[in-house]
Amino acid sequence: MKISMINYKSLLALLFILASWIIFTVFQNSTKVWSALNLSISLHYWNNSTKSLFPKTPLISLKPLTETELRIKEIIEKLDQQIPPRPFTHVNTTTSATHSTATILNPRDTYCRGDQLHILLEVRDHLGRRKQYGGDFLRARMSSPALMAGASGKVTDFNNGTYLVSFTLFWEGQVSLSLLLIHPSEGVSALWSARNQGYDRVIFTGQFVNGTSQVHSECGLILNTNAELCQYLDNRDQEGFYCVRPQHMPCAALTHMYSKNKKVSYLSKQEKSLFERSNVGVEIMEKFNTISVSKCNKTVAMKEKCKFGMTSTIPSGHVWRNTWNPVSCSLATVKMKECLRGKLIYLMGDSTIRQWMEYFKASINTLKSVDLHESGKLQHQLAVDLDRNINIQWQKYCYPLIGSMTYSVKEMEYLTRAIDRTGGEKNTVIVISLGQHFRPFPIDVFIRRALNVHKAIQHLLLRSPDTMVIIKTENIREMYNDAERFSDFHGYIQYLIIKDIFQDLSVSIIDAWDITIAYGTNNVHPPQHVVGNQINILLNYIC
Repeated sequence: MKISMINYKSLLALLFILASWIIFTVFQNSTKVWSALNLSISLHYWNNSTKSLFPKTPLISLKPLTETELRIKEIIEKLDQQIPPRPFTHVNTTTSATHSTATILNPRDTYCRGDQLHILLEVRDHLGRRKQYGGDFLRARMSSPALMAGASGKVTDFNNGTYLVSFTLFWEGQVSLSLLLIHPSEGVSALWSARNQGYDRVIFTGQFVNGTSQVHSECGLILNTNAELCQYLDNRDQEGFYCVRPQHMPCAALTHMYSKNKKVSYLSKQEKSLFERSNVGVEIMEKFNTISVSKCNKTVAMKEKCKFGMTSTIPSGHVWRNTWNPVSCSLATVKMKECLRGKLIYLMGDSTIRQWMEYFKASINTLKSVDLHESGKLQHQLAVDLDRNINIQWQKYCYPLIGSMTYSVKEMEYLTRAIDRTGGEKNTVIVISLGQHFRPFPIDVFIRRALNVHKAIQHLLLRSPDTMVIIKTENIREMYNDAERFSDFHGYIQYLIIKDIFQDLSVSIIDAWDITIAYGTNNVHPPQHVVGNQINILLNYIC
């Protein structure tokens, strides 16, 4: 009996030890699984490049959002409130330019230069019924073609189907007014919803080279595949780009890239009808008579010279005799060579800022291009004037960079890294342009990039507060070119985001959006005289 009692106790002890070992093992393994799950979900929040067992937005947040992620979330929520869903059942229920009515609130036979002209717009659908909500994407512009004059108008949305359109009558003469319905509110809602659904409207093809072998592979910001991926990550800024890894080829062998539009759409057939050419950019005030504007013996107040850091207004200025005239200050004619003496100019961004580089090289005959031994149209550019110690550089930004022509990626880097390695001082000027290449992708991609650039500039100005940093906003572009990917509505949202994000920094904004509306260019690459007037603002800031 005593022996069996001992065996019983030993058996209990053995069972206890075994149970403890099992619990410890399970806990240890589950901890590893939980850690892996946590890592996968936290990476998945910004890196959704492969098919995953986990949803895009995890049901359980295991890791607190970073400051950047919280800011992205805040901006998107604000935009969602401004662009509410507007489902529709038939095109007849959408806003009609023909049936909408515009009424001048203060009609006169003649107006005085400097007066405000206000127009009340009441929008109606194609059946003539008053719309009960706003959100239409409108563009107001006044012009006098004979005087080569133009300016944008300000549109105030009362969110009840009525709008106030305001013009400042900047010059004397006969003035024509225009109010375009770019997209009805239902189209705006459709574009916003479609934009944030997918990353695959543009497909990238990477060229990998290893010795004499050359392989092409699919690449993108997000890749919906189970294949092994090459990851090109900036872990600090949580930005990434991916390529399907070619067989028998290292990821470091990626040398070139090109892109093309993919036959994919997140718009319904009915929604697509809103973006047919006849429904885009329709004139609302087609029957408006020209407005007569006289001097009225009003004295024009003298304006101070434009200088760096001045606040921009809406509209920010007007064109007269093909020359840009800001509202709040006066631009002088600047001798470019002398203004840029001893200056180091960094131009960073897309092809619209590369136009500036080309303009400088064409306008300063003493600038000599330096061969940086790169290839393709998107190669880095450097031009110097050794006698005057002028150094001007252009650098493209990192993915997403859309281009049907093959371009080199061997020297590509994120602008944040380029800004980080810039020493900066009083003779250093940095001009940055973001936007056009981001339009086909969900808005979080653009917001993250803008926030990262903001942080890099913030650090630069802390170590070198004398550095001049200028943000050039987007140009408007072709009106009838693939609205789902490239509509100016996408550009306008990005324009608002840029102005919001950079308002707390000591930077200046060159409002290319407003300038190109005033010129009425409707071209992503505006004519040289428009580029020259944008650059003249820069020269006035520098000198």
